[in-house]
Amino acid sequence: MENKKPDNIVYSDTEGYNASLLPYASSVGAPVIRVDDLVSWKSRGITNVNKEFESKFNELKTQYQNLIEEFEWNELVYSARFSFEPVVGEIYHCYRGDDGIHFLSLIAPQEWNKEHIGTFKLNSDKKWILLHKKETIF
Repeated sequence: MENKKPDNIVYSDTEGYNASLLPYASSVGAPVIRVDDLVSWKSRGITNVNKEFESKFNELKTQYQNLIEEFEWNELVYSARFSFEPVVGEIYHCYRGDDGIHFLSLIAPQEWNKEHIGTFKLNSDKKWILLHKKETIF
């Protein structure tokens, strides 16, 4: 019985009295050790990161859709019929002919009665820039 220590004393046969070396509280009067609530912190972090990813995804999706539309307009104009070499910086009009084939012209839509598809300008990169469209055809 003489080797028995009281319950509130930290004693180890190998270490001796080592209460100050322990990583946890060892007496009744020691402060309470509380585990941080990491679940709510992680949840807030995940929510914020997901919002950022969603925002960037939507931005990229919009850019992709604009690129596809630009590609389709350029494909339409380049596949249209024209018998002249377009000049960079000039404005051209695309029409649908009576035979259903698209053609490019310098004549403005208000100057004649043809089905106007769109008005374009050729830039220095040889890319057709849509200035005005009558209807969406894609």
